[in-house]
Amino acid sequence: MAYNLESLVQILEQILEPDHDQPLWVLDSDKKPQMKTLLQKVYFFIDLLENSSSAVSGYRRRGLESRIRDTAYNAEDVLESHLVDQLLSCREGESFIFSPPDLEKLIEDFESANKEMMSSMEANEMQLKYRLMGGGSKLEVIPIVGMGGIGKTTLARNLYKDRLVSFHFGVRAWATISQDHDVGKILLGLLRLATRGPTYETLEMGHGELGELLYKTLFGRRYLIVLDDIWQTEPWDDIRRFLPDNNNGSRIIITTRALYVADHIDSGSSLHRMSFLNSDESWNLIHQKVFGAGETCSRGLESVGRKIADNCGGLPLTITVIGGLLSQAERKQVFWEQVAEDVSSAIADEDEHFFGILSVSYNYLPYHLKPCLLYICAFPEDYEIHASRLIKLWVAEGFLKPISGKSLEEAAEMYLMNLVDRNLIFIAQQRPEGKVKSYGIHDVLRDLCLKKAHEENFLFINRWYMRGGEDSRRVCAHSIQDILDISFNPMLSTRSFLFTGVGSQEKLHSSVISAFNLLRVLDILEIKFPLFPKEMLELVNLRYLALSTSELPSSISSLWNLRILIFQSIALSPMRRAMMPKILGMAELRHIKFKGFYVWYDNEYVEHFVVQDKLQSLSTIAIPQLTYRFLQTIPNLEKLGIFCDEEVDHVKDLSCLHKLRTLKCASLKYDGGNLLSNLVFPHSLKKLTLRDCGVLDLDMNRIADGTHFPRLEHLVIRHCLDLEAIPLGIGDIPTLKVIEVHECSSSAVNAARMIQEEQQSYGNDELEVRFGTLYQLQSVESRIRDVAYNAEDVLESHLEKQLLSSHEGQSFTSFPPDLEEVIEDFDYAKEEMMAIVEGREMHPKHRLMRRQPNLDVFVTVGMGGIGKTTLARNLYDDPFFHFDIRAWVTISQDYSLREILLSLLHCVIGKLTHELLEKKNGELGSYLSEHLGRRRYLIVLDDIWDIKPWDDL
Repeated sequence: MAYNLESLVQILEQILEPDHDQPLWVLDSDKKPQMKTLLQKVYFFIDLLENSSSAVSGYRRRGLESRIRDTAYNAEDVLESHLVDQLLSCREGESFIFSPPDLEKLIEDFESANKEMMSSMEANEMQLKYRLMGGGSKLEVIPIVGMGGIGKTTLARNLYKDRLVSFHFGVRAWATISQDHDVGKILLGLLRLATRGPTYETLEMGHGELGELLYKTLFGRRYLIVLDDIWQTEPWDDIRRFLPDNNNGSRIIITTRALYVADHIDSGSSLHRMSFLNSDESWNLIHQKVFGAGETCSRGLESVGRKIADNCGGLPLTITVIGGLLSQAERKQVFWEQVAEDVSSAIADEDEHFFGILSVSYNYLPYHLKPCLLYICAFPEDYEIHASRLIKLWVAEGFLKPISGKSLEEAAEMYLMNLVDRNLIFIAQQRPEGKVKSYGIHDVLRDLCLKKAHEENFLFINRWYMRGGEDSRRVCAHSIQDILDISFNPMLSTRSFLFTGVGSQEKLHSSVISAFNLLRVLDILEIKFPLFPKEMLELVNLRYLALSTSELPSSISSLWNLRILIFQSIALSPMRRAMMPKILGMAELRHIKFKGFYVWYDNEYVEHFVVQDKLQSLSTIAIPQLTYRFLQTIPNLEKLGIFCDEEVDHVKDLSCLHKLRTLKCASLKYDGGNLLSNLVFPHSLKKLTLRDCGVLDLDMNRIADGTHFPRLEHLVIRHCLDLEAIPLGIGDIPTLKVIEVHECSSSAVNAARMIQEEQQSYGNDELEVRFGTLYQLQSVESRIRDVAYNAEDVLESHLEKQLLSSHEGQSFTSFPPDLEEVIEDFDYAKEEMMAIVEGREMHPKHRLMRRQPNLDVFVTVGMGGIGKTTLARNLYDDPFFHFDIRAWVTISQDYSLREILLSLLHCVIGKLTHELLEKKNGELGSYLSEHLGRRRYLIVLDDIWDIKPWDDL
């Protein structure tokens, strides 16, 4: 379910306890108990969905999740629309009594969904949970039996991962058996989970030794073992004696398609048979796949459709595949009758298996990650999604669940890395300090997310619009034409509008904004408005606002619920003042970012400031505004941008900002030399950026004194033309990892290079010094010139000596000296050039070009279809790389060591002789090793699924 209930929780909590010194409303005391009851109902569903995800599987679960989602959406609509109406009708400065209607009805809706969920749980999970955690103390085997695709593994996996189950058992281990089982691999897999990782010794053990070690590991402990997908009785016979009965309630779950296997394993246990969908459930599932919400099916098609559903035998997987097939075909009765006659052929003709596999990845996602993944498809194909933007959007959407000790933004970073670890998204760019700058998503996965988002009314994109777009919670446009093509009737369900294209003020009328009166997110930074749209001030439910215009009125503070404010100037002039005192009194703000403006306020407003303890980033504000009174109101600030437009004549003490990690200092006019000397920095600072600042050598000496910056990791100096030198002492800051120097004097650049060289001489290879691309290219060109001159000198001087020393008319044999050294010089220069051109020092091409004596193994990891083999093939075929031998072999799942060795030998020596084909594997391996010895080779082992092929080779 893409909707994760956290947004509704935030709304209810905010209504119950307004987070303001002077709240805008007071909740009706008669409605307070009902609001608390409603909140408790929502908490129950969150706990149920998070910790009992196996409660209902397959079609039934999806239907119940839709019911919960619709109930939650209705609750949001009732509460937010009533709140917005009262906010708009209330006079400025006055508060009101908030008395939301229909609370009893909302509670009844949640109670009804609760009963439906519980009744569906009783037959499946509750019964199995009792058998796992209740019952007798003797070891019990629980067979789950059913045909392929009915959900056995899903049910077992959800029970295995259930929070209560995992707490009950001291040890849990899972092994997938499959048809071609390997006893050693099964035992090793169980040991890996039971002992948290194999040792070198265990990898060398035989079956008996592994089994004995497993027995000792499990003995005396309450354990849960899952043996998934058993096809024959032999695997159980091979490992049963290694699973002790500790008489403490240990359990074993097996999943199998074969009833005789379950009977053989434990004939005394009651089987759990997976039930098929009945006729109505099967037809409903097909109807759901083929027809949109509220769309009817003709009687003729329904008659044939029910026949198709019955022919599927109640198997959810088959029904889903056929439903997908029918949804993509023309809705003609002749075709449906053809499908009904031969369901199996329809499945065989279905070529969308890859989407099916990806759907499994999506379905296995924790429920709190699903909306986060679907949200990513709002951005265009091949779009680099900036991490900071995505995180702020997730915060405003209410997707993030608070994690103890972490901010919502930190929780979002954890969510993103979770998606990366699952190979659902990838890191596009990283910052020098290691943090992720942007993410991307594979086109195929994005298409899957778009389909899922459309199915759940999660997101509406014009090109994917079919029916019901006006009911979508989010609207996204990639061009101005997309916006013009949308029918903007009042879209009461829409909470977010995102624009990710390039726009202009002439093509879009600001009245479009009024169609979304319950909007929470309005991200239209790329659409330029000559004047601030007044209609925007009526969007009192806004949490996120990003726009470009000529000025921002102080009345923006009426948007009381704003958490993120991003404002970009469309004026041609450089940094301008924005008189914005009232935004410094908005308690909900978490991020303020001005581009082309900087915040300014008159002293008369100082007394009206409130403590903005949620504010984490503020950029940009004028340095004179950093008064002691103001700094006390932003205690939790982590990122600050300051602008200097006049000489600083007294000290600004920032040391009270104990959480400040990033500071950017900029100036356009000021050319004095006392900026840094008049700032007192907090010890928490990790990144310092100086841009267009009149920084003098004296200022840099202060940075070099590590007592001022005990945690500094990243120093950026950009376009500071007055800076002549950078003191060597800066390299001695123990935490410093990166120095960047861009568009500065040549003496400053040389000083930075000297810092790096000095640190390397001390053995500090961790410090990285980066320069602007232009300087880097000039530096490498100079390096190549010097190397070329040296090569000319070596060759020509040696040739001249030989010519002068030889007798007239005689020829001679010339052996130029130092050729290896000349070749190495060119190789090093080539490495530097590639590092710049490719943008990443450890690019695969760079890895292949490095002249180092040790064997280098370069591993490429990623999900199927992401391009691993294509990358490897391009590198393998590139004539730029010089190897004595090249060999390529594809491993795959069902590999044969003999075939791999023969394939490699065929690439290395050409034709395989009859004598060679008669050799054993060990002899083939030795023969291959002999032919690779002392030769420079490139070998590609493509598509490795397991560690065993590598270990064998």
